[in-house]
Amino acid sequence: MPVLPGAEPYRHEGGEVGVLLCHGFTGSPQSLRPWAEHHAAHGLTVSLPLLPGHGTRWTDMQLTTWQDWYAEVDRELRALTDRCSRVFVAGLSMGGALALRLAARHGGRVAGAVVVNPANKVHGLSAYALPVARHLVRSTKGIASDIAKPGAAELGYDRVPLHAAHSLRRFLRRVDGELPQVTQPLLLLRSAEDHVVPAADSARVLSRVSSRDVTEIVLEHSYHVATLDVDADRIFEESLAFIDRLATGVGKEGTAAVG
Repeated sequence: MPVLPGAEPYRHEGGEVGVLLCHGFTGSPQSLRPWAEHHAAHGLTVSLPLLPGHGTRWTDMQLTTWQDWYAEVDRELRALTDRCSRVFVAGLSMGGALALRLAARHGGRVAGAVVVNPANKVHGLSAYALPVARHLVRSTKGIASDIAKPGAAELGYDRVPLHAAHSLRRFLRRVDGELPQVTQPLLLLRSAEDHVVPAADSARVLSRVSSRDVTEIVLEHSYHVATLDVDADRIFEESLAFIDRLATGVGKEGTAAVG
């Protein structure tokens, strides 16, 4: 299936400092594109991949698992570390969980992590029914576009494939067990009001990681997809300042972006 217009992956060749951005469950690179472009404009080398099964139709995602999604960002991280002297990982929602697992598994190859409304658990009684329900019902209503800003919208599926949701639940449980292996500096930004991922998930992440350099910022005016919401500029600026503080410089202007 062709990729939906706007859901294409994004890459930019910049300086010696790189950042890998990971989008969320049933979403697409569109939700992080302004963030990626902001960092590219400040000279960073940027990679924003499209996760397998995303950006086309929800039935395609039904055939993928967390191993497919993680393998994609793992490949992108390895490519960035070959190209750059310092690499940071970042993500929204499930993308935050992907970023945290990269940090846990790659250790010193990751200089720091930035997560926005990171997912840690599939909540509700329905989560416990997923192992059986996924064989009876193919999908449920979507979770995309939880945004407070008028006129803003996320390009994501209007249905959640239950096979993929079951795999997500298994993935988040695995990541939770690996959080103590996260030792890198961590910047966590969470929305005060989020209708997809509760504040308890961010609290759990903060309580489990072994990072000593930790900053938590509450976004007062945004919902779940904060990277497209009222506080988006703050996310971009805070994450760039975080990277700049930890890196030896954010690089120089690179070549044109490839999208």
